[in-house]
Amino acid sequence: MKTFEWADATSVEQAVQLTVKGSAFKAGGIDVIDLMKERLFEPSRLVNIRTIQGLDFIKDDADGLKVGPLVTLTQLSESEPVRKRYRALAQAAAHAATPQIRNVATLGGNVLQRPRCWYFRNEQFHCRKKGGERCFAQDGENQYHAIFNNALCAIVHPSAAAVALVAMKAQIEIAGGADARRRAVPIEDFFVLPSEDLHRENKLEAGELITQVMIPAPAANVRSYYIKQGEKESFDWPVAEAAVVLELDGDTCRAASVVMGAASPVPRRAKEAEAALVGKKIDEKTVRDAAEAALAEAKPLNNNGYKIPLFKTILSRTILSAARDQGTTL
Repeated sequence: MKTFEWADATSVEQAVQLTVKGSAFKAGGIDVIDLMKERLFEPSRLVNIRTIQGLDFIKDDADGLKVGPLVTLTQLSESEPVRKRYRALAQAAAHAATPQIRNVATLGGNVLQRPRCWYFRNEQFHCRKKGGERCFAQDGENQYHAIFNNALCAIVHPSAAAVALVAMKAQIEIAGGADARRRAVPIEDFFVLPSEDLHRENKLEAGELITQVMIPAPAANVRSYYIKQGEKESFDWPVAEAAVVLELDGDTCRAASVVMGAASPVPRRAKEAEAALVGKKIDEKTVRDAAEAALAEAKPLNNNGYKIPLFKTILSRTILSAARDQGTTL
């Protein structure tokens, strides 16, 4: 690991001003330290933003939920307003990583973490994402990789929180530039497919910082749910996950947002499933039809075809759980 400078920021404006070429922000530092150990990133300066007061807020009002980037996954999962009105987000945070990591990892860091593909993380493999000419996952060990949008790069997006946030139509507020001017970006537009840019996963520019995540207030008849399936339930990365938001009129679906994680290089909106749900009574047949529609365009690699039936099951369970409003279980 190369030597680097360390700077403690006390405000968003100072944090932005402290950035230099090759620098990075550090909050919980979970992924930043991993990237440095793996020599994927060798910053000239780390700007510590944990020293900025007031970025660990959770505010819920008539307009919706506002969450600071320094809120930990534990705080998010245990927040009563989040558990009550934004359940899928609380569930996603509660099932990420281990309790020890959740106590340190922040919402901002979780959304911005880089892919966990073992070829990308291994310095011995100069893959396309690192400027090479080959995606080694295409013909290699790809059992955990993408079944959509995998032609150029077969990574899956690693953020559980992002799956729920896309389903909830969240926006991300970003500060940057000489005056730390702030702008809001719909989170679904924030993430970048490999076909748009192979070398990045989001639209955050150098020297920019997430300052809050905003979710519009749900109506009284809106329900949400998140389910993760991993090989080891206690701490493993998901092999399939889903977040669902339903607007219901009795048993009939008036609007739906269905998002899959661990399926694509970005959280994937299953628009085909949404169309299959809207205007229909939520029963087992409707849910099965929606799940089938969601996977119709999947193109699995040689070792991950099992994800298709798995996703159909996870989607069905998540939609039914949202519709049936199964308490506050996380």
